[in-house]
Amino acid sequence: MKQRRLMNEINVVPYIDVMLVLLVIFMVTAPMPPAGSINLPSVGKSAQPPTAPLEVIVKADASLALRDRASASDSAEKTVTRAELVTYIKQLQIKNPQQPVLIAGDKDVKYEAVLNVMDELQRQQVEKIGLLVQPGK
Repeated sequence: MKQRRLMNEINVVPYIDVMLVLLVIFMVTAPMPPAGSINLPSVGKSAQPPTAPLEVIVKADASLALRDRASASDSAEKTVTRAELVTYIKQLQIKNPQQPVLIAGDKDVKYEAVLNVMDELQRQQVEKIGLLVQPGK
């Protein structure tokens, strides 16, 4: 009588067959995305393009200039005093309250001068105030 030897290996062929059958079933039943058209929702009012900002320029000698990017003459700087600046910005904000105000301080001006301009604008309830910087190299 021959003794049977025990097999130490697992036969994985049936498992591979089952996995391939499952893979085919999932591939056939998976929903395919529709190609092409997308129905977008519509709104009553289209989005407005962003408004060009007002630039308050604080020069090295702490004098102020104002540049209105929304006007036809973009490069025209208007030298103003602090009181004129506030009244001019308030007039423009009445026409367009969403127009942002950017403060561009010269590199050599004291930080306090830029903060004083920002503080004055905030006290006059100018809402959108930011600082304009030049990107590094």
